Amino acid sequence: MLRTLLALLTGLVLAAVPSAPADASPAVERAQRRLNQLGCSSGPADGQMGEWTRSAVVRFQSRHRLSQTGHLNTATTRTLYGDRAHRCDVRPVPPRSGTGRRIVISQRQNWVWLVAAGGNVVGQSGMIDNPGELGTGWKRVGSYCGRAAKIRRNTATGGGLWLDNFTRFAACGIGFHRIPRYMSSGNQIHPDWMVGTNLRASHGCVRLPQQFSARLWDFGRVGTRVRVVRG
Repeated sequence: MLRTLLALLTGLVLAAVPSAPADASPAVERAQRRLNQLGCSSGPADGQMGEWTRSAVVRFQSRHRLSQTGHLNTATTRTLYGDRAHRCDVRPVPPRSGTGRRIVISQRQNWVWLVAAGGNVVGQSGMIDNPGELGTGWKRVGSYCGRAAKIRRNTATGGGLWLDNFTRFAACGIGFHRIPRYMSSGNQIHPDWMVGTNLRASHGCVRLPQQFSARLWDFGRVGTRVRVVRG
């Protein structure tokens, strides 16, 4: 009777402990923990190489000027565990991106910086854009093609989507805005953790997480200069 009771209790305890997925990899789990430690947002350390983890690998690769494959190849792994691995969420402003108060966009890094007049970075975030539509060079927050520079809740041309905190900076419909939300549900079309990667592309605008889009709305008053660079 005692043995039966002990066996039953052991079975209940084991059943309460979630088992690792059959395809979980200890090497991937270790990488996930390291990526999260470096602010690369890899999600749960479950040992599975899903899209969330691939996005973190891309952010790490872009931060270290590695090929953005999303795979834990030899060069990426060596850098990830090396002494010179940098955080993904804090990056220096690209060289030759101007001076003074400005917004800087790096299309290679999929990153945005808010730079104050004295040169201090007061905010930065990953983004998603479309380099095929948004050219490099100097832009400026303002009204283009008869359209307002600032629209707190803009709508997509095709309808069905909200573009919150829309800040226009290039002709005619290109601006910064929150990741689009479905009007029907209010849900974003993709999660925040996809920004800072090349795993998605916009129609030309710069998509940002909700909190940072609001911060850029406040920083990007009409006339604010915007510098778009490749590197």
